[in-house]
Amino acid sequence: MRKLSIYIKLTVVITCVACIISCKKDFGTINTNPNSVTVPDVKFLFSYSEDRLATYQGAEWVWEGMEQFWRFTQHVTSDPYEISNNVNSRYNAFYQSILPNLFEIRRQIAMKTDKDAYQKMAAATYILQIIQGIKVTDMNGSIPYTEAIKGRYDGVYNPVFDNQEALFNTWLKELDGAIAVLANNSLPAQQSFGSYDIYYKSDWAKWVMLANTLKLRIAARLENQNVAKTKEIFQQVMNNAIGPISTDDAQLTYSSVDFSPASDIDYRSPRYATTSIIKFLKAANDPRLPVYYDKNDLQGNFKTVLAQNGATLPSFIDINDPLIMYQGGPADWTTNPAFAAYIKNPFQVGNSTTKYFLISRINRKFFAPRFNGNTTGVFTDVMVSNAESCLLVAEFLQKGYANGGSHGTAEDWYKKGITSSIKTMNNIAVAAASTTAYTGDGTTEINNYLNNAQVKFNGTGDLEKIYIQQYLNLYRNPTEAFVFCRRTGYPKNTSTYYKREVFNEVIPRRFWTNDPGEVNRANWQKALQEQGFTPLAQDVQTLNTQRIWYDKNAPAFGAGL
Repeated sequence: MRKLSIYIKLTVVITCVACIISCKKDFGTINTNPNSVTVPDVKFLFSYSEDRLATYQGAEWVWEGMEQFWRFTQHVTSDPYEISNNVNSRYNAFYQSILPNLFEIRRQIAMKTDKDAYQKMAAATYILQIIQGIKVTDMNGSIPYTEAIKGRYDGVYNPVFDNQEALFNTWLKELDGAIAVLANNSLPAQQSFGSYDIYYKSDWAKWVMLANTLKLRIAARLENQNVAKTKEIFQQVMNNAIGPISTDDAQLTYSSVDFSPASDIDYRSPRYATTSIIKFLKAANDPRLPVYYDKNDLQGNFKTVLAQNGATLPSFIDINDPLIMYQGGPADWTTNPAFAAYIKNPFQVGNSTTKYFLISRINRKFFAPRFNGNTTGVFTDVMVSNAESCLLVAEFLQKGYANGGSHGTAEDWYKKGITSSIKTMNNIAVAAASTTAYTGDGTTEINNYLNNAQVKFNGTGDLEKIYIQQYLNLYRNPTEAFVFCRRTGYPKNTSTYYKREVFNEVIPRRFWTNDPGEVNRANWQKALQEQGFTPLAQDVQTLNTQRIWYDKNAPAFGAGL
């Protein structure tokens, strides 16, 4: 959790790094003067990069998550908007706000006379940069990495673009190297970031867990291109003495009273629940339902009011539904315009002045506690969760990818993942001063959910159940939700368990990178040509058909595997 004292210390950091961080787009002028601050405090530099990992996102939650990714995954429904130049802020943030300080930390450590005492601090920097690196390549394919910061130290202003397969191999090697150092208890006495590590307070075992879970993220992305490599990575993770994230206190969590992405969460359009997600959450009696979505106006004495005015609700609503206060709308408004009309417009009760809004909005306070002038609630972002980690393990076990070292069955990890997801979402809601999933410790609600016929692991459709729980858990993580639906094709169009809605809109499967300027245009063009990408193309048809490398063999959205 983030301490207020960190903000004071970060003001010093920001002042220092302002001298060594450039905000220009081309690599030829990024960070070319590392000597402005001759001996920066590596602890401050690390705090800054950790902070920027979360805070750079800002409006990304709206421009990408709310307007694009969550519509495509059908977590929400809202007005469809074009993809604008406001997307892909992840790209510049990687090179301007995250990578430079991490490279500088390693440079400063290498110059110390007692550098052997800083090995674990240096190792953690690789893990931090790989988190964002994966996110950048997810939507851009080939990117500069191995030569990305050489302009600063070596005068190399035209870094090569590493292809995606090379990136994953590099990151796996770096993660393995970091794990080996961080788990080594035979090293000389080690220095640490202490409380300046705003995520783990230099608990190196938790950094190892995070590194192993990042390996699982990479394994999932590689599956459609190289299933043998996926199996190999999974087995490495499960045979590691520390293993992946498997406890809630090892989640990568950012918390702040001062920062709130999507403060203007209704920008351009309110967001609502889809019919598919509401149908499943209600059928399964999912405790996360009131956390994810708000109640509509069908509460209190509405039945009496309807009867007194001779009014009948639209046919898509069951008057006897005990959860009638939660309703979703079509994911694609064009498929049922009459139904979709109620998304923004109220239901008129006869000739009276009474009107009821029928479709549930997203729980805005859950996402942005201080939106619209609210003065209560703390924003919390769990960027890599225990639930994500456990459910990936469950997926790979269910597919038979283990070779010993599974530490339980697919069902065990499935239940652990669901339990963690519900508890984590409830904790986020409590911090946000929002609607919660339960009171008390949630044991009764969670056990009832695990034994619900829609959820119970019983030998029938268990892999799809794992998939859908991954899908439901990623409601707070738009990039991972999009990557999940893109790589698996779930929720599936033809499913009788959780059916994806008809969606006629063409879905872009990648973003675009801008021309870096003359100094590195040749490498940029070469990378685009190798990937089969049209330079600067921003039309959705092109972005749909010209896929990044690991996505080339993936199914269409809703097609399943």
